[in-house]
Amino acid sequence: MAAPRLKEKYVGEIVSSLKEKFQYKSVMQVPKITKIVINKGIGAAVADKKLVDVGVEELTLIAGQKAVATMSKKAISNFKLRENMPIGVKVTLRGEKMYEFLDRLTTVALPRVRDFKGISDKGFDGRGNYTLGVKEQIIFPEISIDKVSKISGMDITFVTTANTDEEALALLTAMGMPFANQKK
Repeated sequence: MAAPRLKEKYVGEIVSSLKEKFQYKSVMQVPKITKIVINKGIGAAVADKKLVDVGVEELTLIAGQKAVATMSKKAISNFKLRENMPIGVKVTLRGEKMYEFLDRLTTVALPRVRDFKGISDKGFDGRGNYTLGVKEQIIFPEISIDKVSKISGMDITFVTTANTDEEALALLTAMGMPFANQKK
């Protein structure tokens, strides 16, 4: 089986260009994406347990890997929430599946967003990680619009080894993430 297209691009082109740009002494200092976490909160799951199962199914289709339900950590009476109730879904992608998902996200899913002008560069956390919010799960071609009962969003977090947001931005831009206001 061949390596994913983005992994080959990373090893072949991106490492050398980032090493040159940031004056790294070793190739090992060049930042890389370690994992992608897709997280979907399902607040209505307090009333309807089947929504979590639907969420697991959708996220498994999107990621190509089995998603798991996330449980509440504490009880909140105002929300009728008890401890250890399923209230969300998440999946963590690493290795080949991570590169394949990133490729599908940048080439297929994001261009399908209505009035798409690029993604915001405000989602960095100061430590080189980036979180992107997606408003509708139907931008992914794996999801059949006919089977969707409720449109919901999700957060996609890119965890990198970059030390600064500037390095992470350069890495993600080189990987093909369509940031809106790029300073060229």
